[in-house]
Parts: sequence; structure tokens; C-alpha cells
Amino acid sequence: MLTCKEVSELVSQSLDRKLSLRERLGVRVHLLVCNACNRFAAQMRFLRAAARRFRELPPEDDTGVRLSDAARGRIRRRLDGQR
Repeated sequence: MLTCKEVSELVSQSLDRKLSLRERLGVRVHLLVCNACNRFAAQMRFLRAAARRFRELPPEDDTGVRLSDAARGRIRRRLDGQR
């Protein structure tokens, strides 16, 4: 069975790449018995969803802070995994 450290690394990697069948099964089995890793995986899903919602925000939010178009483009590229 995978360790918590291995599962946390795989959960993080799963945001950037598709895990192999063996990796996915190992993570699932571990998550069935480990509440801490389950919470970590849920937090990662939440952060991913929040980052996606950020891309949909209008240029100016309710704080009055406005990012330049160049800054918004850099953020979008980073979220999409580009440099």
C-alpha cells in the first residue's frame, strides 16, 4: 500500500498529468482508509476549482484592484501549465 507521502505526491501530480492505472488504484485504495489524505485530496480539488473560477473573474473585482492585461495573461498561462 502507498504511504501518505506517496499519495500526497500523486494527488498533486494528478493535477498536471494523468496518473497510470496502477497509480490511480493505489491512491483510491489508500483514500479508502486514510482520512488525512482524503482531506488533502479534497483541498487540492477545492484549490483547482478556485483557480479555474479566478480565470473567469472580471478584470476588476470588488477590492478595486485591477491587474494589467499582461499580468492576467501570465496568470492564465501558469494555470494552464505554460510558461
